[in-house]
Amino acid sequence: MKYLELLSPAKNLPQGQEAINHGADAVYIGAPAFGARAGATNSIEDVEALVNYAHLYGSKVFVTINTLLFDHELEPAVKLIRQLYNMGVDALIMQDLGLLECDLPPIELHASTQTHNATVERVKFMEKVGFNRVILARETSLETMRAMRAATQVDLEAFVQGALCVCYSGQCYMSQYLNERSGNRGQCGQPCRGTYDLYNEHGTLLKHKEHLLSLKDFNASQQLENMIDAGISSFKIEGRLKDLSYVKNVTAYYRQRLDQIMEGKTNYKAASSGKTRFFFTPDLERTFNRGFTDYFLRERQHIASHATQKSIGKMVGKVTSLTHDSFTIKSEEVFTAGDGLCFFENDGELNGFSINRVQGHTLYPNHAPQLQIGTCLWRNNDFAFEKALQGRTSERKIAINVILSETSKGLSLQLTDEDGCTATAEIPCEKTPANNPERAGEQIQKQLGKLGDTIFTAQKITSNCKAPYFIPSSVLNELRRTATKELETKRLAYFRPKDFHFEPNEEPYFETRVDYRANIINQKSEQFYRRHGVTALEHGLEETHDYEGKALMTTKYCLRYELNQCLQHKANKEVSPEYQGTLYLRNNKNLFQLQFDCKNCQMLIKPAQSKNKT
Repeated sequence: MKYLELLSPAKNLPQGQEAINHGADAVYIGAPAFGARAGATNSIEDVEALVNYAHLYGSKVFVTINTLLFDHELEPAVKLIRQLYNMGVDALIMQDLGLLECDLPPIELHASTQTHNATVERVKFMEKVGFNRVILARETSLETMRAMRAATQVDLEAFVQGALCVCYSGQCYMSQYLNERSGNRGQCGQPCRGTYDLYNEHGTLLKHKEHLLSLKDFNASQQLENMIDAGISSFKIEGRLKDLSYVKNVTAYYRQRLDQIMEGKTNYKAASSGKTRFFFTPDLERTFNRGFTDYFLRERQHIASHATQKSIGKMVGKVTSLTHDSFTIKSEEVFTAGDGLCFFENDGELNGFSINRVQGHTLYPNHAPQLQIGTCLWRNNDFAFEKALQGRTSERKIAINVILSETSKGLSLQLTDEDGCTATAEIPCEKTPANNPERAGEQIQKQLGKLGDTIFTAQKITSNCKAPYFIPSSVLNELRRTATKELETKRLAYFRPKDFHFEPNEEPYFETRVDYRANIINQKSEQFYRRHGVTALEHGLEETHDYEGKALMTTKYCLRYELNQCLQHKANKEVSPEYQGTLYLRNNKNLFQLQFDCKNCQMLIKPAQSKNKT
């Protein structure tokens, strides 16, 4: 049996609860500190509340302690981890390998994607060193996933949806270089979403103020079956900084996709309990997106969004006619006053407006945009859809079997859920034979089936009483309330995570030398690498601030390829003379040199000017 896990983001407690309500088998959330999203921290109390809520459904909670840590932060981090373990957190997502040299509680460990899990060798090492799960680099292809699965037994987790970092996670130092805001410490300033000028080595301006490093959003929804076949068991949605409607919509969409894949198959099962019913139709294009790509899952493709870093939403149609205050659009969509539409002007600039009034497919904007007949329009704010998502949009229920029996002093009620948890409640009462057995039976079914305010739904209700009794509604209701409360308690105990005792070992690292990209900024991390056979190492840039000659970004994304100037690709007949030689990016006063590693089909971005250490 292979368990498939849908893993959703939780910016906070309410979003985590709604992710579970919409079918998440697990959620990941930040604690009060040391998470890679400094804007998504939560109190210990809220994390504990989410754990208790999730465990009712058999869902799990993973907490992100996935920043690099300085020496003085190690003790507070371990103290926090102990608190998380004591409250029943299911696993720790971590980046800093120095924590493995600390006295950790027996909690399951997941190697963050920021530990640069891009190769078979890396994943094998992470398994042998003791991780329970490895979260793969977003750049991992289906072919590489298969190779990783063939070489290891460790759980493999992969992203399926959300924003893409242009750089390999954990290998980006651009924000640190520009303004001392380290992405590895949860403070990324997202310089990849800014505008850049592109120059050649002769100083010729090739591109002006374009989002040359901004990627479209990831969408692997049509590759889920291939990912399952490749060995992935956990499917992760990015978005701990996204809003509630995004979490609801995207979680619901992937819940439905996975359920469709598992339907009729006995070798697959959801990793948590219950069935989810939705009161809306999920649609990935209707919430925040920059356009979609499945990145490097299949093959190299154009993946950038040079015109804008903003959400463009869903393509809804083309303009067919214009008046001084309205336009008509050819579309199958229904529009609402309050909708936001956008379009690309002739120079490639994104422009937008909102709709004040709608008459069928004739729309009256709040100002006069520079539209033309044939202009393509996208809806990046779907007013009706967003309004619907503000209400109750799902219901998740766990099936139970209900058995009413009699005792020597009264009645008992036994509830057994789909996971095998059982709870029994008893009540002393008079057993009065029913004058109308049929009506009495209906009363039992009705009152015991009233589970609407619980997480349960009755799959079957059986009475094992020796004779039809008249049982007051108050007695049946008391039995039902007591038994369901007890069953919830049993479920919380049942889904308490098992202890995992990490034992340090001396498994050899696959290299004996590591540079600044190993992200060593504390003594424990250095100790870890030396324990595993590394004899020469550098400390990380967050500690040294030595950027000279260092790659600030190492990326599978290639700007030459994106601009159709890559001779390595068969589709490109020739490279324009102006694109030959060294290329440079400029952002304000900062100049960067592009280095193209064609052997490994990747691009490096380095400072093209010296910068004093701070």
